[in-house]
Amino acid sequence: MSRYGQLKKQYEQLSSQYARLYEEHLELAYQYRQTQEELAEREQQSQEVYALHQSGRRLKHDMKNHLMVLSSYLASENYDKARAYSSEILDKLNAMHSYIETGNTLLNHIINEKFRYARERGIEIKAEIENLSFAAMSSMDFAALLGNMLDNAIEASLREAESARHLELLISKKQGYETICVKNRISKSVLEGNPGLLSTKEEKGEAHGIGILRIKEITESCHGMYDVYEMDGFFCVAVFIPE
Repeated sequence: MSRYGQLKKQYEQLSSQYARLYEEHLELAYQYRQTQEELAEREQQSQEVYALHQSGRRLKHDMKNHLMVLSSYLASENYDKARAYSSEILDKLNAMHSYIETGNTLLNHIINEKFRYARERGIEIKAEIENLSFAAMSSMDFAALLGNMLDNAIEASLREAESARHLELLISKKQGYETICVKNRISKSVLEGNPGLLSTKEEKGEAHGIGILRIKEITESCHGMYDVYEMDGFFCVAVFIPE
């Protein structure tokens, strides 16, 4: 082999090694970023749970004083102030007890953040949730999947009259699949005029188009299935992830 041929072969070997090392570097960098994001997310979740726990402790500690104030208002027949004060206490209690505990830290965080946002905007919520691990999915995929499903339903609900805003979340195990179903009430069909949900939020302000594509991608990457349908005045998105 000529000197040129030897140099060319060495160059190709070095190029191949560089390409392999560069790919390994990118993979390690991605894993590092993912780990950092998960750690930051868990820290935020811990802080929120701690803050909620502290809020509950403070409310319990203050209850004796609250009852004394109420008794004072009632004794002086100041019923308007008594009602207003009672309403304020109930609001605090409702906020504390609206926290959903599933046994899954990531699930807790996503659901409670989305539900808090929805409630603040007058959306009625119903939830039936089993404690499932969704071990077949990475934390990032799970967060993106559930987040997209809830975001779509919330955005669509906000387009309805305030009295008609209603969202449901069901998480359960069915025939070897861990399932998530999100429903939002609709006043008119979404699929009738757009069965493929081809529109995007940017184009027509539709709440479902882009999110459905992302839901499809994540579900299929986990060898799962998804379904989009309408039933009894609700727009429904369901995903089925193998255990």
